[in-house]
Amino acid sequence: MKIRYALLLWLFTLHSFAQQKGRMLVTDLYQIKTAANAKFSPDGKWYIYSVKAIVANEDKNGEFDYQYQWFLAPADQHAAPRAITNNKENTADACWSADGRQLFFARTVKGKSQLFSLPLNGGEAKQLTDFRYGISNPTVSADGKTLVFSSSLTTDELLKDSILNAPKLYPEWNLEKPGLNAASVYGNTAKGNADGSIAEIRVYLQQNEKDKKAKVFNRLNFQGEASTNSVLSYTHLFSLSLVHPELSPVALTKGFYSYSLADISPDGQYLLINADLNPAKHPDRSEESAIYRLPVTGGTPELLLSEANYHEAAQSISPDGKWMVYQASPSRGVNLSKSFIYNFNTKQKISIPLERNMNSFTWAKDSRSLYFAASSNGGNVIYNFPLSGKTVKRLSDFDSGITSFDVSKSQLVYAKLDVADPSEIYTADLSNKNTKKVSALNSSWLAEKSLSYPVKKTFINDKGMEVEYWIMKPAGWVAGKKYPIILEMHGGPAAMWGPGEASMWHEFQYYTGMGYGVVYSNPRGSGGYNEAFLRGNVKDWGEGPMRDVIKALDLTIAEGWADSTKQFVTGGSYAGYLTAWVVSHTDRFKAACAQRGVYDLTTFFGEGNAWRLVPDYFGGYPWEKEANQILKAESPFTYVDQIHTPLIIFHGETDLRTGVIQSEMMYKALKVLGRDVEYVRHPGGTHELTRSGNNRQRVDQMLRTMEFFERYR
Repeated sequence: MKIRYALLLWLFTLHSFAQQKGRMLVTDLYQIKTAANAKFSPDGKWYIYSVKAIVANEDKNGEFDYQYQWFLAPADQHAAPRAITNNKENTADACWSADGRQLFFARTVKGKSQLFSLPLNGGEAKQLTDFRYGISNPTVSADGKTLVFSSSLTTDELLKDSILNAPKLYPEWNLEKPGLNAASVYGNTAKGNADGSIAEIRVYLQQNEKDKKAKVFNRLNFQGEASTNSVLSYTHLFSLSLVHPELSPVALTKGFYSYSLADISPDGQYLLINADLNPAKHPDRSEESAIYRLPVTGGTPELLLSEANYHEAAQSISPDGKWMVYQASPSRGVNLSKSFIYNFNTKQKISIPLERNMNSFTWAKDSRSLYFAASSNGGNVIYNFPLSGKTVKRLSDFDSGITSFDVSKSQLVYAKLDVADPSEIYTADLSNKNTKKVSALNSSWLAEKSLSYPVKKTFINDKGMEVEYWIMKPAGWVAGKKYPIILEMHGGPAAMWGPGEASMWHEFQYYTGMGYGVVYSNPRGSGGYNEAFLRGNVKDWGEGPMRDVIKALDLTIAEGWADSTKQFVTGGSYAGYLTAWVVSHTDRFKAACAQRGVYDLTTFFGEGNAWRLVPDYFGGYPWEKEANQILKAESPFTYVDQIHTPLIIFHGETDLRTGVIQSEMMYKALKVLGRDVEYVRHPGGTHELTRSGNNRQRVDQMLRTMEFFERYR
């Protein structure tokens, strides 16, 4: 009897505790801390990682800023991690010295990112560069003698640089400035005069451009993320002697090209770089890339691998210097990158047998296997591929996301998110066993929250493809009660959602905390699956994907707990498109929210910097008859008069990835039609607003979405 009483008391206590837990609040966004950039020291005895936090702005009431801080921890777990940088300094791009005794990192000084060193045995950070072009992506050679970094230069800067352009050359490719060549543009030595000769007038007009009185566009890729840009820039590589850091950086590359560093050879003799060095091709028209080897002292790059109409990119070199891993994909179309391991001596090429987009390639210290990550089936997963084998081994599950990792001789260290916690640091052995949680970034505040856990389901669509979807019941769900349901859709269109995808963690928990069920899926065309699945929405952005997401919703409602009379739908970017498509083809939803979407594909081709999606997915351009017919048929704006669902439309004021004109078109058309529509623009907001934008605006968009849905709940 006493045992039964004790058991009942224990169960009652647990129930009471659960009842006391609060729901996820919209302002809990400000409590989330995110770990990244986990890196072992060269000897494997230590590792570092960064933490991003959101903190109240001390000067502007109601504003919240991002802050970044680096932490150091012993690999043997004998001491807790400790902060090694000030969170207000926002240090970036940290890397280890070869002896593991100090870190090198970038920090902004007078508007330019400069290189600093930080001794780990105590002391202040020391500024090593005052480089006029700034520095990024520092990498140290294994012998510890050289640090290589990148810098960005404009055409004018490159023309005037006496070292990078000692012969005072002009670009060989066509400037695409009608009626003028490079010599007439850059070789004009006249003095500017508005009333002078044509040569003097040209110099005068060029000065107006430099003084930002006019923007003159001759380039194809003139649209950035937040503003248009008429100026070309080039990424060059530089080295800094760590033996004599007082010496000026040395330019390793030259010309009107851009270079990216893949790795430094273990013997410190050469760099593995990626570039398109076609002298006749304008950089904006460059969609190909080749792999080169460059002496660490600079000079002429040696071509290693290239293929016409392909983008080939080296990733890293094995510790023994015998192998490199690289990726190759057609420069046009909808494709998965293929990943290969290449032997420098024998030219042997090994294909990594996994049909996923892979990233974060990291060699085992004995060079016998390769670790990498890939988005797959709703998770961001770590894999291992032994060079002696023919199969890839999955080391982590599909229900979590490994957002950063590194490998020592005996350990893994990684940042991981899962439904229970948006980000923490873990260590494990090389098989990802004996896992230990190192950090407690979010544990304390999450202990007071009631979370909703997604349940994965699948179905076979009309193309015979298996589609995965996830159901999240409202936090505090009670059997027998009916709840409103939100259909959430992802963008891309080649993005992937799942329990291991970070961007929606807070939003999903917030909506379920507000009493809504949430269902999301990876319809045809999503990433994280095979290439046939990825291509499943080519020339079909609307009807086919709509059938998949609606099927996931229907199956959820069939479970009996979701209220079929209170259905809502939302999505951003491509999913803004899909939201508009859905509500123009069905009236089943009580209300809808379309965020930063594409609504007219012809207009998108003109105003969006992601315009290449048009020819890649629809096979042509708006002026081509067949493609034009497809673009019109696949544009939600074509069916705007069929939209009767109350709709709220969001767009960042400076979003040039999709462009804002289409959202204005949708809003204006629906207003003319007398439909229930509301339009929200966020000043200064880009396409990344909901992921990395102003935090007050991020909260604003979630609240406005919820408030709009509540009007019709």
